[in-house]
Amino acid sequence: MRKIYKPILTSILIAFAFMNFGCSGVMDAITNIQRLQFKLDKVTGMQVANVPLSNFSSLSSIGVLDAANLLAAFTSGKLPVSFTLNVLAKNPNDGTGGTKQSSAVIENLAWRLFIDNNETITGNVGNISVPGLGQTTNIPIGMSFDLLKFFGNNYNDLINLALALGGRNGSTSRVTLKVKPTVSTVIGPITYPGEFDVIDREFRGGN
Repeated sequence: MRKIYKPILTSILIAFAFMNFGCSGVMDAITNIQRLQFKLDKVTGMQVANVPLSNFSSLSSIGVLDAANLLAAFTSGKLPVSFTLNVLAKNPNDGTGGTKQSSAVIENLAWRLFIDNNETITGNVGNISVPGLGQTTNIPIGMSFDLLKFFGNNYNDLINLALALGGRNGSTSRVTLKVKPTVSTVIGPITYPGEFDVIDREFRGGN
């Protein structure tokens, strides 16, 4: 049996979708994909070597016992960090401006985490519903890696980085999340053609 090449198969699926769902249904699905937008929110649950840092604003504010635990982990050659990076997703398909109100289902959100332009870890999350209400949906993404592996071996710099991200006054201004969503549509899952950057300053999409 001869293989059907992917472009031909895709054309067949699109034609099938038009026959079964009509032009407007297919175009609505494509519009949903194009209009989805993402933005970084805040880091929560920051821990380094199992020491919670969310309530600390500087190295000097960390208690003696916690500081001793951090230093012991550092001298052992590992400084594991874990936190939740909260990503906001917005679906503007709320029925205004000539668009049909509809939810978007992100089957898979593949991501790569960059901090200070340094690539760290990769992963994906899935089964995310973003209602077409013009509001935002929070996507919590758990992160876990070794600070020493990616950011050198200066103790003060590493702890200050963790505090800058997830301390009391932390922000995600030094973080970029490169994402590539796969969205459910009437013609099956569609993956964005390429990655795009999600940052904290504005909502962005893959248009």
